[in-house]
Amino acid sequence: MNILLVNDDGIDAPGIAKLYEAVRGFGSVTVVAPDGEQSAVGHGITLDKPMPVRTVVRDGLFTGTAVCGTPADCVKLALTEIMDHRPDLVISGINLGCNTGLNVIYSGTVGGAAEAAFNRIPAIAVSLTTYKDPLWETAVRFTRDLVRTVIEQGMPDGIVLNVNIPNVPSAAIAGVMITEQGMAQWKESFSKRVDPKGRTYYWMGGIKKELREKETIDDTAIKNNYISVTPIQFNLTAYDKLEHLKTWDLHYRNED
Repeated sequence: MNILLVNDDGIDAPGIAKLYEAVRGFGSVTVVAPDGEQSAVGHGITLDKPMPVRTVVRDGLFTGTAVCGTPADCVKLALTEIMDHRPDLVISGINLGCNTGLNVIYSGTVGGAAEAAFNRIPAIAVSLTTYKDPLWETAVRFTRDLVRTVIEQGMPDGIVLNVNIPNVPSAAIAGVMITEQGMAQWKESFSKRVDPKGRTYYWMGGIKKELREKETIDDTAIKNNYISVTPIQFNLTAYDKLEHLKTWDLHYRNED
């Protein structure tokens, strides 16, 4: 197995070291990750500036490549310039904070995994649903078991397994649930401030707007201490609306 690891919290984040611990032993593991925080960049890529890279040694655990770019940039560079062989599996994480509901669209963690899926490479995005006091053992253990299952069973082309793990002790995990992406989103707020030169700027914050959704929705599952595994895909065509739009009889007029 050739496994590529990426994240959006940066190559120095503890989550990617824990992810390495989870998958080492399955084969050759390559780490290519942003050189700093890249959360909420989605599937953005860098077009208008160079992307410096540097070698990073993490406490003797792994030697990786830090890229001044986004998670999607990291996967693109890994596939075309850094890795000698095409990866059999790409894993993005372990992210701090859940990636559920509409937040999936903004997620750099999912964005890195999506780039692999675009290239028909099996991909997993892993998030631990907390920003503080992470219980890594649960996430490491499940990620290791999931990777073993993917190796044995294979994965359909073109999807990402979006995994969200409750930040509770292993004994409190209710089980694993195959879930659907929900529609919960963040309600943003902006703090207006003035810098020392008198210029106005804003700092964005907010809270997640909770919805009452069925038990098989990602957010509901993790609230009930289930590990949520959601298969997500990236063809955004609204197929159920195609026939309705055809009734509009749209056409182009050469003259007014």
